Amino acid sequence: MSQTFHQSIVEEFRANGGKVGGPFEGSDLLLLTTSGATSGKPHTVPLGCVRDGDLLLVVGSNLGAPRHPDWYLNLLAHPQVQVEFGTEAYEAIAVPAEGERRERLFAQVVSVAPGYADYQAGTARALPVVVLEPAEPEYEEADGANPRAVHTLADKLVQVHTWLRAQLRHVRTEAEAHLAALAAHQGPGAAPAPGLGLQIRQHCLAFCQSLEFHHTGEDAHIFPTVARYHPELRPALDRLQEEHRTIARIQNDLLGLLADIGNADPKRFLTDLERMSGELRAHLAYEEEQLIPALADVPWPPPAPSASPDTPASPAPSGSGAAGSAAESAVS
Repeated sequence: MSQTFHQSIVEEFRANGGKVGGPFEGSDLLLLTTSGATSGKPHTVPLGCVRDGDLLLVVGSNLGAPRHPDWYLNLLAHPQVQVEFGTEAYEAIAVPAEGERRERLFAQVVSVAPGYADYQAGTARALPVVVLEPAEPEYEEADGANPRAVHTLADKLVQVHTWLRAQLRHVRTEAEAHLAALAAHQGPGAAPAPGLGLQIRQHCLAFCQSLEFHHTGEDAHIFPTVARYHPELRPALDRLQEEHRTIARIQNDLLGLLADIGNADPKRFLTDLERMSGELRAHLAYEEEQLIPALADVPWPPPAPSASPDTPASPAPSGSGAAGSAAESAVS
C-alpha cells in the first residue's frame, strides 16, 4: 500500500473512532506506531488484527513478499510501540511468537482471516505473528501497588520508577522460567530453544531503552534544574549520576547478550540481570528518598508559560514550572 493510502486510512480511523470503510470495512483494524529502526522517528501504519483473548495479534505478511515489512524490523529494534484500537490508545511491548506458540497463533489467525494462508504459501519466510502486550497494566503490578494519580513531578517520577521495576521483574521472571524449562526437559519432544528467545529479548530491550532514556533525561534536564534550586542536593545528585554510569555498564553487558539471543547463555544473562536488579533497586530507592521532597510541589504536566512577551521573566522559585518544563522530556 502507498504512503498516501496509508495516511488516508489513518486519518479516517482517527476521525471515526476506529472505523473505516472500503476494503477494511467490518474487519478488526488497528494503528501501530513504531520507532524507526535507524532514525528513531515515529511511523504509523494501519494493520488488520486478530484477537487472542485480551491481546491483539498482527502478522508481518507484507502481502507475501520475500522481505519482512518495515514496521516489523522497527519493532525488533524498538519493542515499545503505541497501539490504537477503536477509541483506545495504549503503549505495548511487541513480542513475535516463536515455536509452537507461533504455529498455534498463526492457525488461529488463518481461521479468522484465511488470506494469510495464501500469503504464507507465496513466500519462503515464516510470516511473523506479533503479540501486542499492553504495558500499562505493569503500573498496577509493580510492588503490588495500584497506580496513583499523577499531579506533581514527584508523582511522575514514582510512576516511571514503578514501570521500570515492573519491567525488570517481568524480564527476570521470564529468564527464570526459561532456565527452569531447560532444566526440567526430559524424554521425547522438542526442548526449549537453548538461547534466550524473543519474549525475553523484547521485554529486556524495551526495559533497557526506557531506562537509558530516563537516565539521559535526568542527567540533561532534571538534575541540573534541581541542583540550581536545591544546591544542598548536589552531593546526592553527583552520586546518582555516578550510579547511572555503573548501571549503564551492566546494561551494555545485557545488550551484548541480546545481540545473539540464539547462542546467549541464559545463566550468564540471569547473573548480569541480578547485578542490574540490585544496583537499580538501591538507586531508585535512594533517588526517591532524595528527590521526591524537592519535586513534590512541581505541577505535572508543567503549566504553559503565562508571561507576556513584554514582561521580563522572573527567576523561578523552588517547585515552579521551570523544573517541570526542564523535566518534561526526561520523564514523559
